[in-house]
Amino acid sequence: MGKIGIAVGGNSGIDYLVHDKEIRKFRSLLVIKEKEFEDFVDITAEDFYSQLNKDPDLDIHTAQTSTGYLVKMYNEMHASGYEELLIITISKELSGTYQNAVLAANMVDFKVHVFDSYSLSYVEAYMAMTAKKMADADEPLEKILEELNFMKDNSHIYVCVETLKYLVKNGRLSNASGFIGSILKIKPLLEVSKAGKVESVDKIRTTKKARAEMKRRFMDEVKGKEVIPFIIYTNNHQEMFDIKDEYEEAGLEELLLIPLTPVVGCHAGPGTMGVGYIEKRK
Repeated sequence: MGKIGIAVGGNSGIDYLVHDKEIRKFRSLLVIKEKEFEDFVDITAEDFYSQLNKDPDLDIHTAQTSTGYLVKMYNEMHASGYEELLIITISKELSGTYQNAVLAANMVDFKVHVFDSYSLSYVEAYMAMTAKKMADADEPLEKILEELNFMKDNSHIYVCVETLKYLVKNGRLSNASGFIGSILKIKPLLEVSKAGKVESVDKIRTTKKARAEMKRRFMDEVKGKEVIPFIIYTNNHQEMFDIKDEYEEAGLEELLLIPLTPVVGCHAGPGTMGVGYIEKRK
C-alpha cells in the first residue's frame, strides 16, 4: 500500500484552522479591479470584507486553480514520496475546480483520486483533516473514501445572506428564477443541498426572521444526533459570538466559528452567515 498524500482547496477555509501542514492547499484567485490576489496568501478574509463593505459595487471576480498548477502540485507531492494522492474539492456545482483537478489527474502517470465534497467551507476542510489522519494511520484509500462519503451524506449547511445580488450575479444560486424582480426585498434562507448546489429553502422578508427559521430548522435536524456544529461568518465576527451564545443556550456545544474565505464570500456578499453540522459516526 502506497503512502497517500492529501490536498484540499483553499476555499475550504483550512488556512484559518489549526491543521496538519502536510495537507497541500491549492487556492483560487480573487481578482479585484483587475489585480490578482491569491486567497489567504495575498488577502485575508478580514481585509476583503472590509473592502467590500466600503464599496458594495467593487469590481471583483474569481479564477479557479489552473490545470497546469495542479499538475505541478501533483508532481511535487509524488516526488516528495506520496505514491497516490487524494484531492478534495469544493462542489463541482459551485466551481470548475473539480473538473480542472480531474483533467490534471489524467495528465500524470500515478494514481490521483479527485473527491467532490458536494459542499464547501468547514465540511470540505474537515474531510481533508480526517483523510490526513487516516492516511497517517495507514488506512487504505477505500476506507478513507468510505468515511468521506459518510460525511458528504451526513452534513448540511444553511445560509442567510443580506442580499441575493452577489449569488445571482455570479450564477451560484441554482433556483434563482423565483427571486428575480424582488431580489433586494427578500432575505431568503438558503442551503447547500445534497446535490452540492446553493438553493433556496424559504423566501423570507427580514434577516431576523430568516435567521430564526434557520435556527428552528437546524435544531430540529440535529436533534438526537451527535454532531460537529459550526457557524460561518463574513464581516460580522462580533455578531457571530452572539449567535454562538444563542445556539449554545438552545443546547448545542462546542460551536466552531469559521470565516468564509474571500473567494467564496465574493459570491455570497458581506453580512452572510450560516450554520452547519457534520454528523459523527456512532
